[in-house]
Amino acid sequence: MNVVDGLDPDAVARFFFEHVPGFDGKLRAELVQGGRSNLTYKVTDGRTCWVLRRPPLGDLTPSAHDVGREFRVLSALADSGVPVARAVALGDTSVMGVPFSVVEYVDGVVMRTEEDLNALSDRTAVRCAHALVDVLTRLHDVEPAAVGLSGLGRPEGYLARQVGRWYGQWLRVRTRDLTDIEVLHERLAAAHPTESGASVVHGDFRIDNAILARDDPSQVRALVDWEMATIGDPLADLGLHLVYTDPAFSPVLAGGAASTSSRLPSPEDLAQRYSAMSGRSLDHLGFYLALGYFKIAVIAEGIHARHRQGLTLGSGFETVRDAPAPLAAAGLHALRGGGF
Repeated sequence: MNVVDGLDPDAVARFFFEHVPGFDGKLRAELVQGGRSNLTYKVTDGRTCWVLRRPPLGDLTPSAHDVGREFRVLSALADSGVPVARAVALGDTSVMGVPFSVVEYVDGVVMRTEEDLNALSDRTAVRCAHALVDVLTRLHDVEPAAVGLSGLGRPEGYLARQVGRWYGQWLRVRTRDLTDIEVLHERLAAAHPTESGASVVHGDFRIDNAILARDDPSQVRALVDWEMATIGDPLADLGLHLVYTDPAFSPVLAGGAASTSSRLPSPEDLAQRYSAMSGRSLDHLGFYLALGYFKIAVIAEGIHARHRQGLTLGSGFETVRDAPAPLAAAGLHALRGGGF
């Protein structure tokens, strides 16, 4: 296997021989650009391709990098009607010091930047955004017990735990003091509503976490990056998806995030489509937006902290430091009833 940062080539090759059906020959690997959380590699033996995912170097936010959880969810959703990659094998820390997962490689296109999105017509871009909301609704309609995921999380008290967990992550990764983060945490802790329901939630639902069909980008071939999936309030997924449309997120993905493009439907349009399809009320949407802003701000700070320590691989991390402050300010705006 060729040497790639973050992988032990000999250990991975031995693991493939023992655990990956159909493997035959030397492995080659390449780091897949675009991710800002777990490290993702495309690996091949010349005949078959797979995707290997492992936690980032210097794991600073453990709950955001659980590849074992991701593997379990992919396995459970295989026949659910939710498009996912087929789970292949799970490696523990005995192989190369960190856990990792291997899933099938799903061919398609990923809309990471506004430039990627510019390849689509306006009509196709809108159809793509609507298709994502439809898939999110389909995910939230899955009965966790029916797919073996009833023990994945505790739906009662989910919102309070999310607020506490992400503030704990902030204390773990912060590189500076941000008053708006402190105030946002206090107000979220004091204002969370009763959960709207309990479903499988993705935890990081956005356009560039979907692989789209090459011949029709309005068709979702697979949702990826499930390491934060759990059983929780489905409106938390919706709120986060809508927050990703805010230009304040753009510094996290250098070059302009596709999700923030003005060519996509407005967040109001997406929210109403979700509500109409799911039957769920949006009365407390301001809270769910604020929680989404809070979560992304903390994740961005964690990415910035790893970059400062030289623990990131790939390019485009220089701008991430500019994201947490405006995201936190936007969260306070949403919580005050300011909307999008």
